[in-house]
Amino acid sequence: MNRNVLLVALGSMLGGVARYICSLQIAERYVTEFPYGTFVVNLVGCFLVGGFYGLAERFEWFSPDLRLMLTVGFCGGFTTFSSFAYENVRLLQERDYLTFGGYVLLSVVIGLLAAFAGLWLSKA
Repeated sequence: MNRNVLLVALGSMLGGVARYICSLQIAERYVTEFPYGTFVVNLVGCFLVGGFYGLAERFEWFSPDLRLMLTVGFCGGFTTFSSFAYENVRLLQERDYLTFGGYVLLSVVIGLLAAFAGLWLSKA
């Protein structure tokens, strides 16, 4: 099997487990209609992917294999865009337009800001 596929698979497994644990912890603390677990995980994932790319550009020890495993694998397994899409469909079906709009807007805007912050901090 291709080495890159194995690196992505390992990262995805670790990211998926981390997502599950984080989402559960957050959802248990904040019981509400707003899906805080997925929201926070997506923002942290955006921050991490920016940071990983920045570190890869900055340090020689951050090999292409490590970058692949952490960005495509871990962050891909950790972030939950499919869950995000499903939750928004559910909010629309329930005609909860205010929560839907806030969730989409905040996720996109803060997610982009988090990715820039991760990139900026990794280069500082």
